[in-house]
Amino acid sequence: MPEADRPSGGVRSAPPTPEPTGTPPPGDGAHPLHAADEAATPPPGDSARPPHAADAATPPPGDGPAVPGPAGNATTPAEKATYGSLFRVREFRAVFAAHVLSLLGTVVAGLALPVLIYQHTSSPLLTALTFALGFLPNAVGGVALAPVADRFAARRVLVACDLFSAAGVALMLLPHAHVALLLALRAAIAFVQPLFTGVRAASLGAILPGQDAFVLGRSLIRVVAQSAQIVGNAATGLLLVVVTPRTALVLTVAGFLGSALLLRTGTRLRPPLARAAARTTAGTRRLLADRKVRALLLLCWLPPTFAVVPEALAAPYADGLGAGPAGVGLLLAAGPVGSVVGELAVGTLLRPAARERLVLPLASVLLLPLLVFLLHPALPLPLALAALCLSGMGMGYTLGLDRWFFDAAPEELRGRALTVMTAGLMSAQGMGMAAGGALAEFLPAHLAIVLTGVVGTVCVAVNARNVRRLLRGFDRPVGSRRAEAAQSVVRSDRPC
Repeated sequence: MPEADRPSGGVRSAPPTPEPTGTPPPGDGAHPLHAADEAATPPPGDSARPPHAADAATPPPGDGPAVPGPAGNATTPAEKATYGSLFRVREFRAVFAAHVLSLLGTVVAGLALPVLIYQHTSSPLLTALTFALGFLPNAVGGVALAPVADRFAARRVLVACDLFSAAGVALMLLPHAHVALLLALRAAIAFVQPLFTGVRAASLGAILPGQDAFVLGRSLIRVVAQSAQIVGNAATGLLLVVVTPRTALVLTVAGFLGSALLLRTGTRLRPPLARAAARTTAGTRRLLADRKVRALLLLCWLPPTFAVVPEALAAPYADGLGAGPAGVGLLLAAGPVGSVVGELAVGTLLRPAARERLVLPLASVLLLPLLVFLLHPALPLPLALAALCLSGMGMGYTLGLDRWFFDAAPEELRGRALTVMTAGLMSAQGMGMAAGGALAEFLPAHLAIVLTGVVGTVCVAVNARNVRRLLRGFDRPVGSRRAEAAQSVVRSDRPC
């Protein structure tokens, strides 16, 4: 399932995003439906850019060769951004390497700590609670810490989150640390995770050259996280055969510290997104008051909420098939494998406008493959795996959605918006798993999965219709030639 993707500042704020009227107001943030118009005609006041704007458009020393474009850092239509082109940007290389190291810490701790607690207590309840505390604090942390995302420079926030996580894991290594302390530290680290993820996601908008590159950068971060989900737990399990859980946690500390060092030395210090006038607790309320933002958030949250139910029911379903532990592992891996394949295919093979055209159709049908579970018990395991993989491939809709959401969120609240998105996604998946488990108390696992596919498809289709209605009032359709042309022009002072 999509990464609860974990992550420098902009240069000027923008007025609140207005309701669609068919004509973009002066100075409004570039929306996916009228980005070309804004790019062609800068809003009043852009000629007198603040001192930071020139700096934001100038890559730091040592960057790879900039791709020529109207703003000095945008791709031309013939030079569409690719996954490979992202690594020509030095700062992205640092962010990507830091992501890999922090994933090392997260994956190792996610398995080593429950093993450590089980060794101390022999309690299945406390062991399960250790897993749950990796998710439950996300919603509270996302809401409580969302204002921090835009009030402080991104680099400082990211480094502080990594150092906080490293310190938390280091305290777990104290001799004779009480189980209550271990659980509290686990919850504290999960509490700051949505802030890290949201700020890192927002920082990609300032680091990468153009909105298409931003979308692919977000996608690559998710792909790496999904790949870690596929192979990381197995690799950590093998690691725990040769080292103790405490030794494995030392690797976690090293991963977080390495990430902090890379972010501190490899990225530029940019000013925070929000100016003093915008630094209020009302920012989140203002964000959620926008109907487009709310609809796009739901479009991000709903499909994964239902899509994780088969993962939650993998054990009882595999038991019903007599597939054993190997079957459970295959069922758990099928969805993430499909998600990785889908994202890479959409990001590699399709142009930006085509990705946007596919957002609503893919989101609306990605749960339909779950209906094949009606064939149980005649459904062979390979066909069940194929259905889950096909459903996961539908997650490629998120690339076009990232572009829409980036443009719909007010510029000075973009870090906060992505933090809320991340927290909601992680919490929604946790609730989806819990609801699926509760449903399976009254229905066989295969019928619970089928019901999930039916209800989820209806809910997503209703939301998709609402998104289409909200976007219909603009002066050009989603995925039009003008939308595609807009990908080649980006404002040099575009914050994130």
